[in-house]
Amino acid sequence: MRKKAGPGGGIPLRKRLLVRLLVASVLIAGCSVAATAWLAVQTTTSALRQEQGQDLADDVAILARLSGYAATHRDWKGVAATVRGLAAQTGRRVALTTADRTLVADSAPPGSPLPPSPAATVDPLHTDTYTQRGAQLSGIDPRAVGPYALPAGERRQLDQVAAKRRSCFAANGVPTTVRHTPGGRPYLVSDDGTRGVTEVPEECADGALNTPTATERRALDDVTLRARACIRRAGLDPDLGALEFEPGAGGRYLVSRTAVRYYYKGALGAGGGATDEARHEARQKAQQKAQQCADDAYRDQLDPYVAPAAQLFLGGGDRAATRFVMSPANKAKIIGAAGLVLAVTVAVTAVVAGRLVRPLRALTEAARQPPDQHVRVPVTTRDETGLLAQAFNALTERRERLEAQRKAMVSDIAHELRSPLTNIRGWLEVARDGLVDPDPALLSSLHDEALVLQRVIDDLQDLAAADAGTLRLHREPLGARDLLDQVAAAHRVAARAAGVTLRTDCADGPCLDADPVRMRQVLGNLVSNAVRHTPADGTVALAAHRDGDTVVLTVADTGTGIAPDDLPHVFDRFWRAEKSRSRRTGGSGLGLAIVRQLVEAHGGTAAAASEPGAGSVFTLRLPAAPDETGPGARDGVRTGEAGGPRSAASRAGK
Repeated sequence: MRKKAGPGGGIPLRKRLLVRLLVASVLIAGCSVAATAWLAVQTTTSALRQEQGQDLADDVAILARLSGYAATHRDWKGVAATVRGLAAQTGRRVALTTADRTLVADSAPPGSPLPPSPAATVDPLHTDTYTQRGAQLSGIDPRAVGPYALPAGERRQLDQVAAKRRSCFAANGVPTTVRHTPGGRPYLVSDDGTRGVTEVPEECADGALNTPTATERRALDDVTLRARACIRRAGLDPDLGALEFEPGAGGRYLVSRTAVRYYYKGALGAGGGATDEARHEARQKAQQKAQQCADDAYRDQLDPYVAPAAQLFLGGGDRAATRFVMSPANKAKIIGAAGLVLAVTVAVTAVVAGRLVRPLRALTEAARQPPDQHVRVPVTTRDETGLLAQAFNALTERRERLEAQRKAMVSDIAHELRSPLTNIRGWLEVARDGLVDPDPALLSSLHDEALVLQRVIDDLQDLAAADAGTLRLHREPLGARDLLDQVAAAHRVAARAAGVTLRTDCADGPCLDADPVRMRQVLGNLVSNAVRHTPADGTVALAAHRDGDTVVLTVADTGTGIAPDDLPHVFDRFWRAEKSRSRRTGGSGLGLAIVRQLVEAHGGTAAAASEPGAGSVFTLRLPAAPDETGPGARDGVRTGEAGGPRSAASRAGK
């Protein structure tokens, strides 16, 4: 028995249409996700870099502002306003504490916890020379001037000297600009303000602008005294004079080269003979130690004029998050990613759609061809479209076969009706012409031919009613034993004339739910067919037994049998095993077709099995009667008024 194909129709998983569509969708979605992820990473990375750069710039600006405040104030008493202004400007939380975490100023509400660690130390005497703008190489904030701040009188004098120097430079073709240090000392830079003046015209080199003022000289003398102890410990000349002064934007103070020279000679020895490398190393050490002593003395001198060191804490604050800016570069990225995804989507969709539509177009083209051509389509795939093509080809083949059967049926009907009509017409014309007397034998022959016509017409009418679904059945409980006995009695005379033994076998007497007249017609067709194809001394057996909810009726004979090639066609209309259409051994060819139609109308099945030379067996399976429990049913007697002999006989005559 053929198993019903599942939803997949036996198609491999990788070839199913649904799987291919899912793969295409996943591919498109994967490309979209990948492009979106790439674009998100690129834009997010750029935004993070911009935000980090902005945060770093804000941190440096905050530190520089607070370091400048510390460089120009002796304490932090008035820094709260500066802290709040920086917080409002940058959107960051700004807090200052002492080294022991005592709060100095905070932009956050009172009681807010500090960040876990400070961001930097605000100390104008020890600044970060790499990140803080304007820091000296010594790490001292240039805004911390202390005793070097010039009074107004000295500033005016120096400004006049600077103006005179600038005019001299201009007269010699060197444009300059006057700038001022945080202490108030003027100095000259190039006209664009980007670099100092490196070449001084000879008539302008009077040294007046580079000479320390009285205020600066007192401060230099003080720092010189502070540096003596350190210089003595370093092995330099303890009788060091004043520190050399280098004015300019940095305002640097250098240790005397004389002290370095003394140390340099002492390190090389009185006899000399040192190598160039040793001389260079000794000179470097002397310079570093002398400058370190000068820087330490400078810090000690400035310490009373600056605020003490403080810890700087920075927080996120309530600044709005950096928004994605639709810059031209970002727009180009979005347009490029969208275009790439769109191109991939169009390409994949075109390929998949082409493979899907191609067989459908072939099916459409084949369906538009004239019906009489019976066009098939090639099956090129094993997916759902391939199954559709196979089903279309099977439908075309079945339609071609039905068309052939229709033509054959028309021919068969014409043949079946032509033969008796020809006989009747011929005898009637002969009798009309007076060539033959209408004796009882002639009338009997004409009557037989009329009965043949009546049987053919009745059979066609039954088939037409069955096909149209208008065949009326009068179902009732019907005893199988009584049914077999009636059919056997009706055909016993014909069987005896053919030398065939007709017997019945119904031991348990099942009862079925069927129309008695139609069932006698069904079994009568089978028995007459069996008697016709069974030679003399053969046997035709009718049997019935119960099989679950069905009653099985069988008609078996010991006739010539049916060839295996002909067996699938025995229930076809107008089919005969003898191709000669001889009425001597065959009927109209509609009997078995009527058998199948009537049995299927009862909700049953009809089947045939045969072995050439050994006979055939026709098996009918019909629903059993639902109330097969009474004694009448066991005895094979029909119950109910409708089942009486008169009712059955009356329907038989219809």
